[in-house]
Amino acid sequence: MLKLFDSHCHLQDPRILNVTPKLIKEALVAGVAHFAVNGVSEKDWHLVKQLSDTYPSVIPNFGLHPWFISDRSPDWLKTLKEFLVSNPNAAVGEIGLDKGSIGKQIDFTDQVEVFKQQLHLAKELKKPASVHCVRAFGDLLEIMKSVGPFPSGLILHSYLGSAEMVPQFTSLGAYFSFSGFLMTMKESKAKRMLKSVPVDRILLETDAPDAWPRTVDPDESVSSSSETVNHPANIRHVLAYVARLLEMGENEVAELSYGNAVRVFSYEGSKLLQ
Repeated sequence: MLKLFDSHCHLQDPRILNVTPKLIKEALVAGVAHFAVNGVSEKDWHLVKQLSDTYPSVIPNFGLHPWFISDRSPDWLKTLKEFLVSNPNAAVGEIGLDKGSIGKQIDFTDQVEVFKQQLHLAKELKKPASVHCVRAFGDLLEIMKSVGPFPSGLILHSYLGSAEMVPQFTSLGAYFSFSGFLMTMKESKAKRMLKSVPVDRILLETDAPDAWPRTVDPDESVSSSSETVNHPANIRHVLAYVARLLEMGENEVAELSYGNAVRVFSYEGSKLLQ
């Protein structure tokens, strides 16, 4: 039986929250032993905490996503630190930078400031951070150089950056997490990028309910609407795709990615150490 670790998902998302217990059960049966569930704003941090309190398999992540920085309260950073300190097994996330179709509507200078504050907090608390980056990898690298390195790890989630930038990110403490979004890249480019990542830095994720893997029949969607909604058990399809591009066996990729995830999410207070 393969043992897998979903290194980034959003089981608190309103699109799936009502069926999250079912999704967790199905994923556990499929071999997913842990879920790193990422909050995105002050409004959902309590939901992430509730999931962590209810399910031992859930690793809570609390962070302010760049899409939601305009709605932050004056005390957001203080509140975030309180969540992280009062939940010792928590990591920081989802945080980051975005110059995509949604992100370009949000002041980038403000994004950078909020991102830097959360990176400093992650370093202060010696916790890993899960980072969102869309069309801003050059900016991300410069900020990581100015704030880093990150000995506790920095997870570049749903990584779609270039192969050329991998060594610089790696030298600063980055891990590279791959989701169904990898299937949107030209396969030859994805293969070259994957092969540039050190095997001890490879992680797998679903980014559920987003990043539906293209290799999955849409009829398998858990959504009751026409929208295709991803779920953690689909990490098996991400594993199969990554293993094929790396020209490695699925068992080998599952084992190394699981070990990498346990390493990055094992820190003082983490339930993985207990």
